[in-house]
Amino acid sequence: MTSSPSHSVVHEANNTTLRPTPKEFFERQPRDGHLKDLNHYYELYEKSIKDPEGFFGPLAKEFLHWDRDFTKVKSGSLKHGDAAWFIGGELNASYNCVDRHAFATPDKPAVIYEADDEADSKILTYAELLREVSQVAGVLQSWGIKKGDTVAIYLPMTSQAIVAMLAVARLGAIHSVIFAGFSSGSIKDRVNDASCKALITCDEGRRGGKTVNIKKLCDEALLNCPSVEKVLVYKRTGNPEIALKEGRDYYWDEATKNFPGYLAPVPVNSEDPLFLLYTSGSTGTPKGVVHSTAGYLLGAALTTKYIFDVHPEDILFTAGDVGWITGHTYALYGPLALGIPTIVFEGTPAYPDFGRLWQIVEKHKATHFYVAPTALRLLRKSGEAEIEKYDLSSLRTLGSVGEPISPDIWEWYNEKVGKGQCHISDTYWQTESGSHFIAPIAGITPNKPGSASLPFFGIETCLIDPVTGVEITGFDVEGVLAVKETWPSMARSVWRNHGKYMDTYLNPYPGYYFTGDGAARDHDGYYWIRGRVDDVVNVSGHRLSTAEIEAALIEHQGVSEAAVVGINDDLTGQAVVAFVALKDESAEKVNGKETSEEAFALRKELILQVRKEIGPFAAPKSVIIVGDLPKTRSGKIMRRILRKISANEADQLGDITTLANPQSVAGIIESFGVQFGKK
Repeated sequence: MTSSPSHSVVHEANNTTLRPTPKEFFERQPRDGHLKDLNHYYELYEKSIKDPEGFFGPLAKEFLHWDRDFTKVKSGSLKHGDAAWFIGGELNASYNCVDRHAFATPDKPAVIYEADDEADSKILTYAELLREVSQVAGVLQSWGIKKGDTVAIYLPMTSQAIVAMLAVARLGAIHSVIFAGFSSGSIKDRVNDASCKALITCDEGRRGGKTVNIKKLCDEALLNCPSVEKVLVYKRTGNPEIALKEGRDYYWDEATKNFPGYLAPVPVNSEDPLFLLYTSGSTGTPKGVVHSTAGYLLGAALTTKYIFDVHPEDILFTAGDVGWITGHTYALYGPLALGIPTIVFEGTPAYPDFGRLWQIVEKHKATHFYVAPTALRLLRKSGEAEIEKYDLSSLRTLGSVGEPISPDIWEWYNEKVGKGQCHISDTYWQTESGSHFIAPIAGITPNKPGSASLPFFGIETCLIDPVTGVEITGFDVEGVLAVKETWPSMARSVWRNHGKYMDTYLNPYPGYYFTGDGAARDHDGYYWIRGRVDDVVNVSGHRLSTAEIEAALIEHQGVSEAAVVGINDDLTGQAVVAFVALKDESAEKVNGKETSEEAFALRKELILQVRKEIGPFAAPKSVIIVGDLPKTRSGKIMRRILRKISANEADQLGDITTLANPQSVAGIIESFGVQFGKK
């Protein structure tokens, strides 16, 4: 182990050591690793940056099946927002993830579905997956769904979600998966923005032993979704009380039996969209991030293989939902493009007990496990007794996703789950990047607990001074994390709003991709991610727009203004704290009585308002009723001050005399002290 030199800026790196991959990792490899050593990584990385055409062109031909070869590897730039890769090529994502493996290894498991109730679990082989995907695609095609159309999917984490996504892609259509925890209002907004022609959903969901009313939420949303003509409903629970709308709704099992088990895939252009995935925007309106077919698929396959050290014999268990990018890339497209089994888990880490994840690992001899730190914090709180019940010796690579993993959780993950014998890959990436930006390559990159480590091939990371916009060179430095050149799996646009795409990602620092995160680079060139620098909070790995939550709060008749900030939380990473100023009538009822029954009822109403408009995961941990919000002289709310107060750093506010209402700050500090944590 090599100790890092002292850092004056990157304090996280002080007293850290480079941790090599344990020898047991290599003993468990079914065959030689994909890279020889760290020097080999540096050689390939340098080539990927200096000669991206020569690097990615051959890899695209090796990893993907093409119906028509591409004529040029890349064009366009970050400056102009016109990136394109593998120009002129044609392919189909469904064929790449299903058909070619069904032909070569028909009986190999493709989707290992672990249901909330284990008795409902099943395994789909690649041959069975091809038949199910073709039949659902047949239904959609009979409804008139064709290349370029958009189809919404609102399903829990079941095998049907995987089948639905691949069926849409098979037709050259564009899927838009909506997380099955979103409210009817959020469904409506996303369906309407994408002008979806059809919706694929289920009657009810099962999660943590409880039943979730999936179809009911969809029915409420579809009252105001004129573009949706047809709805395919999978019978997850078979509740006979679930109503179907005649002429619009059709049950999955009844509709698919009318179609054969093979439907030819429709080739699409490399740059044709594969899917939309809505992410929180700083303006409050969700952005439909557009991912292309070829570049995204290649990024998913490359990072799955190299970052995790995946081989044909392996089984990948990504404990993430397809409603988010992690489920898209590392539960579906990455593993299936490589022809390996993927474990799809419907339930929660705590049901029927805290050993469920480890029971799944043992049952299927999973070699790779990928999860958010939120789940790890929950599991650590529950103790190690459940871990010790199961044989986890099949594991080789442990991954972390959604937020930086703290050194203490890293150590717990390493010692208690990996037994000190696995490689840990703390992966940094985004919905917009499509695949990993920065992550240690399993078996190659020495680890520093808490650091995302080194960038993946083709990702030319840098740090920018947020004031001057100038790139910061050298080591032991900090700034805004950016990327200097395009890469294959980057998002191409925001659906029907390229201006928003430019303004959000490419215009803040012209010529660079703006990640929205602050970071530091230590003496070894390792990156340490420090969190958002824009108005987004990260709760349990879910990026939530503060503006979207604020908009939901302001819809309450008693609220005049609202400001939302994120605070550190031991369980969820960050939690939402809402500051609200009330309209006169409401203010008269609670001002000076912030701990009264009236104030309690109002705070409860506001939390429920957010749950209803967005979803339970966005609900504020605390609502602080204040007399006024701090504003600049131009009227902008100073959330920086609210963040400081929420972090108990009110003594570090700096000069507030330039505010239009500096007197408001003392009242906010007092209100926070009285109300935080109060119901």
